[in-house]
Amino acid sequence: MSTITLKGNEVHTIGTLPSVGTTVKDFALVDSGLNVKTLQNFEGKKKVFNIFPSIDTPTCAASSRKFNEEAVKLDNTVVINVSKDLPFALGRFCAAEGLNNVETLSDFRSSFGDDYEVTITDSPLKGLLSRAVIVTDENNKVVYTEQVPEIADEPDYEAALAALK
Repeated sequence: MSTITLKGNEVHTIGTLPSVGTTVKDFALVDSGLNVKTLQNFEGKKKVFNIFPSIDTPTCAASSRKFNEEAVKLDNTVVINVSKDLPFALGRFCAAEGLNNVETLSDFRSSFGDDYEVTITDSPLKGLLSRAVIVTDENNKVVYTEQVPEIADEPDYEAALAALK
């Protein structure tokens, strides 16, 4: 279990992020067209998992915008936004914001949150995903992780992007 905070109040997740050097688990996430995407869809690419509670909060929206902006500069890399939001809400947000450089996927009917150990187990956000970043190489080996200590804070973009080099 990881202990983080939500505006200073203690919150817990189901576990801890995958360790650097381990291989991430497969997933079955849903895109805005209700298509299921798995790890195989991104085979051979480096991956930045931008995980967050809900796209409808300012910090989640900001991280999605920032990674979208940075994604065009990345070689052989895909940024994958993941939340429990419904695919329709994610699609609406991405269309309105012009986020075309990232994959935005929903965990609304999968075990991603539990498998990657980012499901929040208590607080008003119980059942949603914590704010975290997981970066892998082309072979799905974890090269960087960040469990953001305060949910209302943005992740360390520079550290996550530096891990890709």
